[in-house]
Amino acid sequence: MQELIKADKNTAIPMQSKRGTSKLKTNLKYIRENYFLYLLIAPALILTIVFKYVPMYGAIIAFKDFSTIKGILGSEWVGFANFTKFLSSPNFGTIFMSTLKLSFYGLILGFPVPIILALMLNQVRRAAIKKNIQLVLYAPNFISVVVIVGMLFIFLSPTGPINQIVTMLTGEPVSFLSDPDYFRTIYILSGIWQAAGWSSIIYVAALANVDPELHNAATIDGANILQRIIHIDLPTLKPLMAVTFILAAGGIMAIGFEKAYLMQTAMNLPTSEIIPTYVYKVGLQAGDYAYSAAVGLFNSVINVVMLIVVNYIVKKLNEGEGLY
Repeated sequence: MQELIKADKNTAIPMQSKRGTSKLKTNLKYIRENYFLYLLIAPALILTIVFKYVPMYGAIIAFKDFSTIKGILGSEWVGFANFTKFLSSPNFGTIFMSTLKLSFYGLILGFPVPIILALMLNQVRRAAIKKNIQLVLYAPNFISVVVIVGMLFIFLSPTGPINQIVTMLTGEPVSFLSDPDYFRTIYILSGIWQAAGWSSIIYVAALANVDPELHNAATIDGANILQRIIHIDLPTLKPLMAVTFILAAGGIMAIGFEKAYLMQTAMNLPTSEIIPTYVYKVGLQAGDYAYSAAVGLFNSVINVVMLIVVNYIVKKLNEGEGLY
């Protein structure tokens, strides 16, 4: 009996190696038979490696006292000194919380809007009217960020049309762009207005696959519009909503630099100074590349952690369905 057990132990490893070899052969055979498909994705894969992974080599300057004369490899290694400098700086709490609040409020307020727009568009039956509405909703996405901010400065200036109405009602204008309390509201609402229509495309496409017979049967059974949306349309969008929410939460700290920087004034800095604008100022303007790289890397690590945590939570709440 002991001899048989020993024999089984001795043959276990060769059996596993044979399985691994056979699986490798199967994969290689599949690649040879479908090589054209791999050639199609090759350009995108090469571009991703060149522009996304190769530049990661430069991230090591975050751990060095970088000198442009000595170069990346010649600069002195300082470990986590740059990260400690940022975490212990008096501006850390304000900048970090401003970034987190702006991202969190934008996610919570902006995420449901494209879904609601898609559900509303799905109820429009006349194709011509639906196309015109979609054109109006999608158009703001193609407006430049610079133009959007310029429009905000015109409409919200002390002599702008909005302040004229406010002056008529209250007797005095409001400094919307100078008051820190208004910065987040203006930033988030203008962002929702610009991106909501375009973001709803993916949900509209998903709803187009819903069988009309389901709605007809529900209508015959006496279901109203709200009941049909809850029991037919939302279950269809549920997997897509889970994936888009995970991706949005994973980039919660990745706020666009351009708009925040263009909207900044000397008066609203307490809420408008976020990590991307701070990195720009200490990196490109002040020339402290190592420190700015450490701040940017810190921001990226938070995004990765958020992606993993949110994906885990969504999988628990969504019957095991998540991003990965």
